[in-house]
Amino acid sequence: MGFLIRLAITAVALWVTTLIVPGVDVTGRNGAETAFTLIVVALIFGVVNAVLKPVIKVVGCVFYLLTLGLIALVVNALLFLLTDWIAGALDLPFRVDGFWAAFWGAIVMAVVSWLISVAVPDRLEDR
Repeated sequence: MGFLIRLAITAVALWVTTLIVPGVDVTGRNGAETAFTLIVVALIFGVVNAVLKPVIKVVGCVFYLLTLGLIALVVNALLFLLTDWIAGALDLPFRVDGFWAAFWGAIVMAVVSWLISVAVPDRLEDR
């Protein structure tokens, strides 16, 4: 159940990102196609982050130290662009127009995901 909640949080954060950040767009023909696209892109984004981000952190740990972690913003933008590329390869109506849209999109996604995660627990806790 935690995976589905996490996927829904990411999809909602992605939707909010498309509303706030110019250059990050989902162009579905109707609401159902847009919702499906958001869920699939959220899944792609989750897989990309789960697989590549730890590898990048290990390989580039020196850059993380030298830049006091600010390189993470660039890495997140590049992973967002990779998600756009994969979505394009799967012919999904999701587009990111360049690095700066990806940069701000990744920041908005992180902030919105965090805010929703604070409000919605991953799993119900036994009391």
